[in-house]
Amino acid sequence: MNVRRLIPTTAVAGAVTLGLLTLSACGGTSDAADKGSDGKLDVVASFYPMQYLAEQIGGGHVAVTTLTKPGVEPHDLELKPRQIGELGEADVLLYLKGIQPAVDEAIAQAGVKNTVDAATLTTLEAHGTTAGEGHDHADEGEEHAGEESHEGHDHGSGAGTDPHIWLDPVKYAEVAQGVGAAFEKADPDHAADYKANTAALVKKLGLLNTEFETGLKDATTRTFITTHSAFGYLAERYHLDQEGISGVDPESEPSPARIKELQDIAKADKVSTVFFETLASDRTAKTLAQDTGLKTDVLDPLEGITDQSRGDDYIEVMRSNLAALKSALGAK
Repeated sequence: MNVRRLIPTTAVAGAVTLGLLTLSACGGTSDAADKGSDGKLDVVASFYPMQYLAEQIGGGHVAVTTLTKPGVEPHDLELKPRQIGELGEADVLLYLKGIQPAVDEAIAQAGVKNTVDAATLTTLEAHGTTAGEGHDHADEGEEHAGEESHEGHDHGSGAGTDPHIWLDPVKYAEVAQGVGAAFEKADPDHAADYKANTAALVKKLGLLNTEFETGLKDATTRTFITTHSAFGYLAERYHLDQEGISGVDPESEPSPARIKELQDIAKADKVSTVFFETLASDRTAKTLAQDTGLKTDVLDPLEGITDQSRGDDYIEVMRSNLAALKSALGAK
């Protein structure tokens, strides 16, 4: 199994203004896509967070396929030659550069006119790519409440940036706006529907953001421990402190020094729970929890929906994550 890693994104843009879109193009970007025989826009999404956006925004006007099947760890996806060949037949390619190296390479070679990189539709930041780095301590979070940037982050540099933008509903909404603009451009006949669907999704994500803000406001501790350091954007948005056991690879063994550090953090910050995810082993989390007398629970990075997921779609799983965080952090 390949080691899970964050690949630096090379194209990082400012926050999206509604209607603004960065497209990688071959032969121009002004022409509408040639739709399939069923009259629908053929959209290929790289993995679940992109698939969800395509389905919500496209509605009945799109046919969405995903390169990453349920239960497959997206970071380690390897594409078959047939899949790579079929990419060139899509009307729209929707992906997030920096998550799946194999997909990044294949899409770069596909030459599809309407290619949308979600990483260009919001501002990416660095949250630390190794355990113990890039934290947002609670007192700092209160001090900078309402601000987008915190000390210790490398905003928009493209070096060591964190691609897990979908776990912040506000950034995910910015991406949704850009995807909606892409669909309008690719299929102008249904632009009004895409615009309306985008607005409806942005509203849902806004309500989700409010639920998180309200639900975590009175937490008795703001520190959480997780195997996979995927929650940097979520932690920053809601003034929490993410402590990763093994950095970006949830299946690697933490050092004895890191275990001792986490034990001290858990005691000092009154941490009750060690989180693990559904698509990776829970062994490390359970070992740490046993050694420190803590509980374990799932915090889902939403890289795919499976039978083990606590919900059927993005909104439901995010609400399950909120419930788990509220319980772990002592929020009412």
